[in-house]
Amino acid sequence: MKLIPFLDFDGQAHDAMAFYAHALGGVVTSETTYRDMPPSDGPGCNEMPVDTLDRVAHAQLDVGGATLMAADGPSAGSAGGTTINVEVTSIEEAERVFAALAAGGTVHMPLAETFWAHRWGMLHDRYGKPWMVNCMKTPHAA
Repeated sequence: MKLIPFLDFDGQAHDAMAFYAHALGGVVTSETTYRDMPPSDGPGCNEMPVDTLDRVAHAQLDVGGATLMAADGPSAGSAGGTTINVEVTSIEEAERVFAALAAGGTVHMPLAETFWAHRWGMLHDRYGKPWMVNCMKTPHAA
């Protein structure tokens, strides 16, 4: 299991990740805009306002043995937070961890299959802290 900080921006994710890569000596290994995402039937998919399609939906920076992820929130005012992304290696572990973190909390995106993950979901735990659980279809290198 890996715990990965996930930073939320309001239109600055591309520039911020390039800055962090330079400052930390890392490499941005992936970046996808909302426009680049394939069509999907999942919850919340394909509901992006047209003026946000060129925002970053997902970016990953690898430096040493660490990973930092980021995205632009879909609308102004959603940025500024940090979410912990729990990356697990099996669907069963994703379901267990998601259920445990969600107990007494609020589920925002139910755990489901996406184009990048066997399972992915978002929630705030009982203490109000944001989490994502990811069981990647193609695991990231450690």
